[in-house]
Amino acid sequence: MLKKVKSLIGLDIGSNCVKAVELTQVGGDLVITGFGQSEILSEGSKADAILDVLHSNTFRTRRVVTAVSGKSVIVRYLTMIQMSDDDLQNAIKFEADKYIPFDVEEVVLDCQRLEEDAAEMSAGTLNENEMRVLLVAVKRTLVDDHVALIQGIGLTPEVIDVDSFALGNAFEMRNMLSPSVEHDDNATALIDIGANKTNINILRGNTSYFTREIYLGGDDFTTAISKRLGVEAHQAELLKRDPGENYEQLRQAVTPAIDDLGNEIHLSFDYFENQFDKEVDEVYLSGGGSRLPLLEESFEKIFEKRTRTWDPTENLKINSDTVDVGKLKANAAQLAVAVGLASRIRKD
Repeated sequence: MLKKVKSLIGLDIGSNCVKAVELTQVGGDLVITGFGQSEILSEGSKADAILDVLHSNTFRTRRVVTAVSGKSVIVRYLTMIQMSDDDLQNAIKFEADKYIPFDVEEVVLDCQRLEEDAAEMSAGTLNENEMRVLLVAVKRTLVDDHVALIQGIGLTPEVIDVDSFALGNAFEMRNMLSPSVEHDDNATALIDIGANKTNINILRGNTSYFTREIYLGGDDFTTAISKRLGVEAHQAELLKRDPGENYEQLRQAVTPAIDDLGNEIHLSFDYFENQFDKEVDEVYLSGGGSRLPLLEESFEKIFEKRTRTWDPTENLKINSDTVDVGKLKANAAQLAVAVGLASRIRKD
C-alpha cells in the first residue's frame, strides 16, 4: 500500500530575510524536503525575495503557512468562566473590546482554550470554575495585505499564524520527536532574536503562558559594532558572526546592547514569575541575532539560568536530494519560526 504523502511550507517573512522550510509527512515520518532563504533588499522587494527562494530551491507544494507580528497584533491571556467552545466563540466577540486597543470591526479575532493547569489551581491562581483563554486580534488590513502578497506570487495561504506561537510549535515538535524526557512543568523561555525585534514565548510544558515582542534585535548589535570599530554595516555584520581576532573589540562593542536586550527580557521573566509563582527554568535562543558568539554566555550571566541556542531541525529527517544539508544546518538557528509554521502539517 502506498503511504500518504503531504507537504506544507513554513514561510517566515522577516524584515531582512525570507526563510522557507517545507515539511513532508510520509506515513508517520516528518521530513524536511525543501529549504531556502533570501535577503529582502527593501520593503517593496518582499515578493521578489520570496520568488527567489521558490525558484532557487526545490519545493513540492505551493501550500504555505505564514505569520504576522508587530504592533497590529494583540495577544491577551484571559481568565474566563468555564464554558463550551461554542459559547466561548460567541462570548469572545462581546468581551474582546475590553482587551484590545482597536475597534473590534477592524480586527480578525481568534481565541483558544488553554490546557488546564493543576499547579495553578492548587496555587489558587485559577478556580475550578475558571479557564485560561488565549485571545489574538490582528488588524484586518495587515491580514489582507499579507494574504494578497502570498496569493499574488501564486502561493496558497493555508493559515496566518503569529511569530511567537510558531516558535512554541517548533519547540513542541522538537520535544515530541526527542528521545529524552522533558519535565511537563518546566517553564521554558523561548527567545527568538530577529533583525529588528525579539520574540519571547514562555511555556510550561507545551502551553504558552506569556508572549512579548521587544523592539531590539540583531541590527542593534550590528550598529554597535559598526560605530565602535568604525566599519561599514556589512563588515560589522560579518564580524558579528565571526569576529576572529577581533573578539575582544566585539565584546566591548556589543556588551551595552546585549545588556539592554537582556534587561528587557529579564523584566518579562519577572512578570511571569510573579504572575504564576513559578521560576523560568531554562532559556532557549534562536533567530539570526542568536549567532553572536558571546550571546549565550552573556545571557546566562544576566538571567542566572541555563541558556543555550537550539536547532529546531535537530530531530527531523532531511531529504539530502532536495535540500543542501550543510546550508540548512549552518542557518538552523534562524529557522525556528519557519519550522514552527511548517509543523502545522501535523494538524493538517
